[in-house]
Amino acid sequence: MADNGSRKNSSNNGRKDSFIMQAGILAAAGIISRIIGLLYRSPLQRVVGDLGMGYYHSAYNYYTIILMISSYSIPSAISKVIAQKLAEREFRNAHRLFHCALAYVLVVGSAASLFLYFGAGLFVGEEAVPVLRTFAPTIFVYGILGVLRGYFQAHRSMAQTSVSQILEQIANAVVSIGAAYLLIKSAMGTMEIPVSEAEQVTRATSGAIGSALGTGAGVLVALLFMLGIYGLNRGLIMGRIARDRHEQVDSYGEMVRTITFVVLPFILSTAVYNLSSTVNNTVYTKWYLDVKELGAVDIYSRWGIFSAQALTISNIPIAFASAMASAMIPSVAQLAAARDIYGAREKIGLAVKTTMIISIPCAAGLLVLARPITGLLFTNKTAEAEDLATRLLMALALSVIFYALSTLNSSILQGLGKVNTPIINAAIALAVQTGVSMGLLYWTKLDLYSIAIANTVYSFLMCVLNQLAVRRAVGYRQEIVRSFLIPGIAAGFMGAAAWAVYEGLLLLTKSPRISVIPAVLIAAAVYFVMLILMRGVTEAELRGFPKGHVLVKVAKKCRLMR
Repeated sequence: MADNGSRKNSSNNGRKDSFIMQAGILAAAGIISRIIGLLYRSPLQRVVGDLGMGYYHSAYNYYTIILMISSYSIPSAISKVIAQKLAEREFRNAHRLFHCALAYVLVVGSAASLFLYFGAGLFVGEEAVPVLRTFAPTIFVYGILGVLRGYFQAHRSMAQTSVSQILEQIANAVVSIGAAYLLIKSAMGTMEIPVSEAEQVTRATSGAIGSALGTGAGVLVALLFMLGIYGLNRGLIMGRIARDRHEQVDSYGEMVRTITFVVLPFILSTAVYNLSSTVNNTVYTKWYLDVKELGAVDIYSRWGIFSAQALTISNIPIAFASAMASAMIPSVAQLAAARDIYGAREKIGLAVKTTMIISIPCAAGLLVLARPITGLLFTNKTAEAEDLATRLLMALALSVIFYALSTLNSSILQGLGKVNTPIINAAIALAVQTGVSMGLLYWTKLDLYSIAIANTVYSFLMCVLNQLAVRRAVGYRQEIVRSFLIPGIAAGFMGAAAWAVYEGLLLLTKSPRISVIPAVLIAAAVYFVMLILMRGVTEAELRGFPKGHVLVKVAKKCRLMR
């Protein structure tokens, strides 16, 4: 562990902590994965339809909750406990923890898969039951994949997870579209949408099952890749274990207890934190459906637009915060174990600033260019559907900033050992969100906009509560001007430039799809220039980004930096 003097020297030499670079690698993979996900969503939507997407996302929300309870938090939890052993160079105990984690997910994953399969009717309507059952085997496979990802993340190596995420999305895209097409063709004999409501349901269910098969295929491909990587590195791993001279070897029973006590709070925190979407789904497609006595087909179709389009697009920028969070946990855990509070504060401040530099302009871009972005990525058959998707995305834009910061701070708290705090904060925010959504749906005519507003309220409360908790935990106070104010001002200039360029090109080309891409590129350049001119980022910080040396070189050639 470097002392404070060496940290300052490294800072003077213009080098970033490696976890920022690792987070950047993971973020790049996450963004690429989500772009792949978006690119295939448009053809998938054309094949499956809004109703099929509604069934798919309704089932997917409950699958996600069961996955989180059983396996989803495994990478973060395993990276934390193994990182602590690696910090003490206890390679043998670290690998024994890896074995125990595999045993844990095999047992828990099997139970969760069986529960989801046989209990699907408890969660979704009759039409979506076969869709939810199709997801069941994926939970078992994901558990093993999660352990392997967490093991490599504990070594501060994000490249393996990054590549596996990209491969997962590619396989997901190919199989989802192909399986949905084949199942619809087999069930209906044609790809045309029938007039009969019963036949519409049959068609939509078949397509949704195909989409669910794609999710499972993607996870399986990622698992095979990670197993191959582990096999290639096994010789190196065994060599380090053989050279381990620590006499203390933890028993498997002790390790199981360690994993259980670490994983359970992670599970509860992640599950409660992500219950937001599931609760919103239940409130809108069940409670609202019954209270207002509306048609189920119309409700699920509208929910498909919200979840498959607006919510999916708004989640793309949060990929960077999720990647930063994954990189933060082992780093903060090691610093907390060494009682290096100064180092923890330094990393936290750096992570928050980096996340805001990315998230704030993304939120501004989604707000200003909501319509052309939606039109570029999705094909809506009616003007009403396109208007709904656009306005919902605009309503969700602000939540991007809140979700990014709250996601990061949740992981920081977990790394600091404050694993129960995010659970309590998420429960408070969830209760408020539910009250807001139900109240707005019942007393107003906002319809789906009520869910978007409630979603923003939830993310804001989580952001505030988690930020206060981190401050109490390590006495940390975030620098405001260069972390929030300057990126906000720069994003304002960027948004104005994006709107002006888009509207100008639209007058000339009459094509929203042609106009939006130059608008995005010019907007990014404007933000970059304004951020540097206002001294929102230093040369050392800029070099810490992936390809940061190229950005520094460009800035100096343009005389933005000395």
